[in-house]
Amino acid sequence: MFPWLAHGHVFPFLELSKRLSKQNFHIYFCSTPINLDSVRKSLNKDSSDDHNNDVSIELVELHLPYLPKLPPHYHTPKNTPPHLMTTLMEAFQMSSSNFSDIITNIKPDLLIFDTFQPWAAKFASSQNIPCVYFLTSGSTAFSIFHHYHTHKNYDTFPYPAIFLREYQKRDQVAENASIKVKDMDEEGFAFGAFQLSCDIVLVKSCRGIEGKYMDYLSTLCDKKIVPTGPLIANGEKNQESGNSEIIDWLSQKNQFSTLYISFGSENYLSKEQMQELAKGLELSGVNFIWVARTPIGSDVFIEEALSEGLLDRIKQNGIIVQGWAPQAEILAHSSVGGFMSHCGWSSITESLYFGVPVVAVPLKFDQPVNCRMAVETGVGVEVMRDENGRFDGNGVAKAINEVIFEERGKILGGKLENSARR
Repeated sequence: MFPWLAHGHVFPFLELSKRLSKQNFHIYFCSTPINLDSVRKSLNKDSSDDHNNDVSIELVELHLPYLPKLPPHYHTPKNTPPHLMTTLMEAFQMSSSNFSDIITNIKPDLLIFDTFQPWAAKFASSQNIPCVYFLTSGSTAFSIFHHYHTHKNYDTFPYPAIFLREYQKRDQVAENASIKVKDMDEEGFAFGAFQLSCDIVLVKSCRGIEGKYMDYLSTLCDKKIVPTGPLIANGEKNQESGNSEIIDWLSQKNQFSTLYISFGSENYLSKEQMQELAKGLELSGVNFIWVARTPIGSDVFIEEALSEGLLDRIKQNGIIVQGWAPQAEILAHSSVGGFMSHCGWSSITESLYFGVPVVAVPLKFDQPVNCRMAVETGVGVEVMRDENGRFDGNGVAKAINEVIFEERGKILGGKLENSARR
């Protein structure tokens, strides 16, 4: 197992590893030492929760080259300052020789690889080791991006509910240009990875929500798309020490009355976006848990972004968490009636799994497409923006009201309970 270094890639690979290891596979799980620390904690916790746990996963350290401005604690995108992300990608590409040594020594029967390392699949194939590509993003996003790669036009995508606004098209061009991948050929790093895979491509998804997009993606890449399911860790028993006060507070709220707000471990709101989000919370009057992360070294903190008066007023209805929160456990709680999310694929699948409607605030990469899929499926409401991609407090409050307070929210929750979650 060789995922990209981001949390949203490492942990789907880990959940797949756990399931395969229980089917008599021996798994070598390869990542940087700092990521493996988190993986080790997850495995140890599983062992303590299940005394009959039969998991055969061996951790293998990938060592990135030493770069003075990228110490080892930055060998993961989590908490790495945004201005160092390009350096982290460069260091990852420079680790290819270390990975080649690992493959040569272990000689695995199969390599399951990720988007940003076509060089890993090429080397494994040269050693007669078959490779399978594992998409930790959804089929919807990759089908429209693969369509654009083939036809050079987003607007001819055959499913009109899935589209990009003009500012999002511009953002896609800039984001793709910022990613430099070793051994990227004329197919591009993502779409070339399909060709490097054996007859199948794994995708973290379910046919119940993405069946037609899986079929279209299969046609585009000429591979069989095999869904793995949502690969969700068990949130109901995810009792983390030091967070009982959050759950205790949540337990005092009415059923479906609370909004959970989180934009993932690697996405950060600007000062202006924090201000407008806070205004929306005040206008709606909703109960909330807001996980307000800022990158290390940033000077944008929620206390500085919001006026003292606004901060004091919204705190009357909610909790602001700076750092980590037990997301799966929160989403599994009966008091939570909505999830304001950046629409990263792991967050979308967790929303579906736990039956929580989405208040969608997509930021970058595949997130706008995931947002459209949630809206099309009938389990999400998008916060509207202007032609430059800016949202305001009124738009935030309108979307919150639809999900938490109005009849539509009951319909959204009912769809999840009766369809996607089942």
